[in-house]
Amino acid sequence: MPFHHQYLLAQVIKGLLIFGQEKSYIEFNQYNFSGLKGQTKVSRKGLHYFSSKVTLVFACPDKKFMDYFLARLFEQKDLMVGNLHLVPESTEEEDPVVISDESRFLCISPVVVIPATFNDETGKKFVSPESDEFSDLLYESTLARMEATGKYTAEQITSFYKFQLVPDRDYIHRLQASHKKFARIYPLYDHDVKFEVRGYTFPFTLYAAREVQQFVYENGLGYFTHKGFGMLDVSNNDAIQRATQHDMIYA
Repeated sequence: MPFHHQYLLAQVIKGLLIFGQEKSYIEFNQYNFSGLKGQTKVSRKGLHYFSSKVTLVFACPDKKFMDYFLARLFEQKDLMVGNLHLVPESTEEEDPVVISDESRFLCISPVVVIPATFNDETGKKFVSPESDEFSDLLYESTLARMEATGKYTAEQITSFYKFQLVPDRDYIHRLQASHKKFARIYPLYDHDVKFEVRGYTFPFTLYAAREVQQFVYENGLGYFTHKGFGMLDVSNNDAIQRATQHDMIYA
């Protein structure tokens, strides 16, 4: 599903949490998810899926929340994402990934470096990924999010001063040479208000403390990660090797 429709997925996930029995999770936002992966084709009547199965990657470091979310998901006999009819079938848990203080990441979903604000076009501003500003903006948002979790001491937060994002320049230059885009404008909704933000999708190497690397891998990078933006994967990660598939029983 194109990321211009990512807000539809975000609305479904938020609905599962709002109308669940565990009210403490209504405002919980320490999770991240990808777009729907499957074979698609655009026609005059809209987007068509040709895959009988689609995949959603969902990440959260809180196992209790993860178990609750999966239980809520599989309580549904079916789900509607726009006009797409889905039936929850099974889950797979990925093997742990070893993270160091130097990691090469791929963007599974676009990374947003500037938050959207009401009646303001700032969120659509283009920032060159090769500039210090790009890296600094992501450093500020990452440290603020880490601090907001309450899982890190003030001393730890202070020690996470090393943070440098280096984009794959060859990849970016190849796209530019072929007149393709690595940065686009995407819609999203927050408190029923529509915003537009600029999202970036390209490979990069991140130099930061291992704890910071682990945080962005599990929680996403940038703003609006709980709305399906900023999901990362480690380059050359063998996604095929996963733990045993879990078949879920749903109502």
